[in-house]
Amino acid sequence: MTAESKKKREKATPDPTRGRRKVMTGTVVSSAMQKTVVAQIERLVKDPDYGKYVRRRNRFKIHDEKNEAQVGDVIRFMETRRLSKDKRWRLLDFVKRVER
Repeated sequence: MTAESKKKREKATPDPTRGRRKVMTGTVVSSAMQKTVVAQIERLVKDPDYGKYVRRRNRFKIHDEKNEAQVGDVIRFMETRRLSKDKRWRLLDFVKRVER
């Protein structure tokens, strides 16, 4: 192997810091769309002025290929490429399923 081909091969190897996708856990609040569910994450944040804890909520649209998730399920989802205008997450698995 020449020195040039070694350099090219070194450049082709992926950066270890790249490709770290976020994984989150949330509760399904809507499953009315086709192949999409809306999950909500709720966290407590301390108010800087009063010191009282306030609930903050974030809602994520998640791709559910098999339409398995129902309202009330606790799911794990992972960041992915952009699938639509608002959808950038996909369903990984279920933490807890609601009995029907």
